Amino acid sequence: MSFLDHLEELRSRIIKSLYSVIILSVVAYIFSVRLLNFILRPLPGNQAVYFLSPTEAFSTRIKISLIAGIMLSVPVIFYHLWKFVVPGLFAKEVKVIVPVVISSTFFFLVGASFCFLMVLPVSIKFLMGFGTDKLKPMIQIKDYISFVCYMSLAFGAVFELPVISYFLGRIGLINAKTFIKGRRYAIVIILIVAGVVTPTPDAFTQLMLAGPLYLLYEISIIVLKLTAKKKPVSETSTEGET
Repeated sequence: MSFLDHLEELRSRIIKSLYSVIILSVVAYIFSVRLLNFILRPLPGNQAVYFLSPTEAFSTRIKISLIAGIMLSVPVIFYHLWKFVVPGLFAKEVKVIVPVVISSTFFFLVGASFCFLMVLPVSIKFLMGFGTDKLKPMIQIKDYISFVCYMSLAFGAVFELPVISYFLGRIGLINAKTFIKGRRYAIVIILIVAGVVTPTPDAFTQLMLAGPLYLLYEISIIVLKLTAKKKPVSETSTEGET
C-alpha cells in the first residue's frame, strides 16, 4: 500500500477502537458505583475519599467509566494494533495475529491485576504511614482515581515485554543471545524504568515493579529461544566450510 493508504488504514482502525471504548464506557457507567467501590478497596480500614467541587463526583464516575471502557476494549485495541502492523512483516499473518492478541491481552491484564491486588494496598498503606496526630489524610477522589489508574495502566504496559520481545525477535531485531549478554545493563535499565513509571518515591514500590519486570526479561529470553528461526541446512553447511 502507499503511504496515504497506510494512513487511511490506521485511521480506520483507530476509529473502530474508539467505537469499542465509547460503547463499553457507556455500559460501564451503569455499574460506575460498583466500580468505584471496587477501586476504593486498596484503601486501609474505613478511610474515606472526598470531592471538593459540585461536579467532581459526577466527573469521577465518568472518568471511571471511561477507564473501564478502555480496559474492557484492550482485546479490540490490541487486535487492531497488531492487525495494522503484522501484515507488513509476516507472510502468514492469520496464524500470528490471534496468539499475539491473546498473549498481549493476557500480559496486560496480569500486570494491571498484580498492581491493583498486590502493589497498591502496600504502597498506599506505606505512604499513609507518614501521617501523624496533627497530619491527617484527606484524600481527594480525583487524585486517588488518577493514582490508581496510572499505576495499573503502567504495570499493564510494562508486562507486555515478552510479547514485544517475540515481535522484535520475529523481525530479526533482537535474539536470545542479545538479551543474555545484556543482563547486567538490563538490571540498571529496569530499575530506572521502575523509578520513572511509579509515581511514589519509596523504593519498595519501585522494587515491586522491578522484580516482576526482571522476571519478564528472563521469560522473554525463553520466548526468543523457543521462537528463534532455524537456519537452513545449506546455509549452516556453507558457514561451516568458510
